[in-house]
Amino acid sequence: MRDDKVAGGGLILGPDTVVTCAHVVNDALGRALFEPRAPGLEDITVEFTGPRAHGRYPARVAHWIAPRTHDGATVRAGEDHWLGDLAVLRVNAPEDSVWPATRRLAMTAGQKVRAWHGSTGGATFADLTVKSADGPVAYLDGEATGMAVGPGYSGGPLWCSRDQAVVGVVVAHFMPPQDPLTGGPAGYSPQHLIRRSWGIPWQHIETELRGVGALDLQEVEPADPDDPARLLLIEALEAAFPSPSGRGDAARQLARACGVGDGGEVTPPTFEEFTDFLLSHPRALAAFTEILRRRDSAAADRVLTAGRLSPGPRLLSPREYARLHHLLRGVDRTVLGRFGEVVRAALPLVAVFPGGGSLDTLLDHLETLPGDGRSDGTDPRVPALLRAMEYLSVLCAAPQRAGLRMWSDGVIARLGIPRSALAERRSDAQEWARDIRTRSARARVLVEVRQAGAERHRLRIWCDEGAGPRQVSATADVSYSASEAARELLRTLESVAPSASQGQRPLVEVLVDRGSLNLPVDEWEGRAPDEIVPGVLGVEFPLVMHCPELLRRHERFLPEWRRRWSRLDSGATLVFSDASKDPNQVYYELMEKLDAVRVSVDVPPGLRDGIVQVCLAVGVPVVVWDRGRDTDSHAVRHMARVATRELPDGVRSYRARTMAHPHDFPGRPVLAWADADRTVPRLHLAEPQEGV
Repeated sequence: MRDDKVAGGGLILGPDTVVTCAHVVNDALGRALFEPRAPGLEDITVEFTGPRAHGRYPARVAHWIAPRTHDGATVRAGEDHWLGDLAVLRVNAPEDSVWPATRRLAMTAGQKVRAWHGSTGGATFADLTVKSADGPVAYLDGEATGMAVGPGYSGGPLWCSRDQAVVGVVVAHFMPPQDPLTGGPAGYSPQHLIRRSWGIPWQHIETELRGVGALDLQEVEPADPDDPARLLLIEALEAAFPSPSGRGDAARQLARACGVGDGGEVTPPTFEEFTDFLLSHPRALAAFTEILRRRDSAAADRVLTAGRLSPGPRLLSPREYARLHHLLRGVDRTVLGRFGEVVRAALPLVAVFPGGGSLDTLLDHLETLPGDGRSDGTDPRVPALLRAMEYLSVLCAAPQRAGLRMWSDGVIARLGIPRSALAERRSDAQEWARDIRTRSARARVLVEVRQAGAERHRLRIWCDEGAGPRQVSATADVSYSASEAARELLRTLESVAPSASQGQRPLVEVLVDRGSLNLPVDEWEGRAPDEIVPGVLGVEFPLVMHCPELLRRHERFLPEWRRRWSRLDSGATLVFSDASKDPNQVYYELMEKLDAVRVSVDVPPGLRDGIVQVCLAVGVPVVVWDRGRDTDSHAVRHMARVATRELPDGVRSYRARTMAHPHDFPGRPVLAWADADRTVPRLHLAEPQEGV
């Protein structure tokens, strides 16, 4: 919903989650309808209407499945149908708000279904018949009388009254043909397609959502009879509940905690049935240990020990999981925007995190990771998720910090982890916070530069004054010459205040693909006809190149990159100036010198570019070369005398001297700079859609 205009409908998946179409979210945010990039932390207004709940609440995207063609490309105007186009929203509603999830079943041909406009007005229902549901797209024909599906129906559920279940969602409608002259509706012909819509069957929605982990925490899977934890859990239950009545009471409490059943008087489950439920519901084992810890701490420890052998159970109970998300809703958005940075600092040895960038995806992944490996003896380790929350909390205001720490205290108490272990991780987080406060957090302007034909470029620009990148320009539909691009960047740079520490000028970080590392952005001049000074970007501002494509190409090197960067002031420097070495030999040497944080390359251009790319791909954070010289570069030799951390300013100074004294400073230095402590925005390779 935007400006009280309904963009579409949605289907309730759980207490605070809704699934709708991604293009509905794009429309609600005023973006291009088929924009493939996830919206990040932007709020979407969701309105609930019905006999059991009513109200408007902000929501954010938890999982994003962009619209895509059958070959994976971006959807363009005129497409008849497409794949993907789903978004799971997490709704920021009061903790006691409960909207019951609707029963869902597979769609089949012949089903009679009903759809509603997103406003849920009583007269807006449209009755449809499923004509085909064999693949990822279902075709539906409307009745000749009554309401027809149109704008505002997308994302809404398709309700089958006979089965008392939702069987899919509406995506789009085939509109009548247009008159080629007037653009209005063409004259009626009995050959026209009448009242045909299409949607996504529930069975395909289920496949798409499972692929991104969006259903893993919503639905119960059958227990695996060969689960290695099963026999140990049966033994633990037999010891903890020798009487059927005690087992029955615990089963009812567990059912209420997991939201499966009313907890009424039923026959106590057998030990095997109880165990199968613990291993099939993703949060049942955690919920059960909450119940058990209060009455028998030793029994809870035995259950947890057995449960760690199973791959299925999640770390948090339903109550802990809901409470965490409620606490995160109160955290400032700029702090949440730094969550990726927080996780890298808290878990430096974790190589790969899931793509997609959403906070919820990352949280769900953190639940699956083991402890941090610093426990002595047999004590359980502090889970990765709790360590990350400790690091996040030190960036929060006092009330939010207290809430997150109280939450962590409760979780470790249930897990039987000594408070001293968490205190040590809390101390680590505080030390990290002190370090980043004293570190010079230089303001920076990031610009993604993409080729747009001969001597033309497209830009996207972000500013980062220390709280993470915020996009200030999205000009993918405009191309610039070098001088026009320089003027656009200078306008942005003029709005960025110098860094508080020593009044440093902002760093310009140019984000390019690997084929554009030698693009002379530093030489671009922004002087307009009425300007007094040339406005050369790399002379006025420290300017560095960054190639996320190479850095992420082999993700196994990401830990090495972070480790090398952490030793920026003490690590080794390598110089590659032997033209007889090929990139493979450079790779072997870099694998031998894992303490190298900086590389200088001074060989002919054909060999040079290959060596530079190898260095960046294996995680060397700082690489210097000369784009204008074959060998024996004055710039490379001059930069060898500059401390690594001072290189951005040293290279800027050299460029200024080149302009003033070209014979004495003949080089054209390039500095590739990959700061592991600062967030880089997620880039895209495909052209964004501007409309439909």
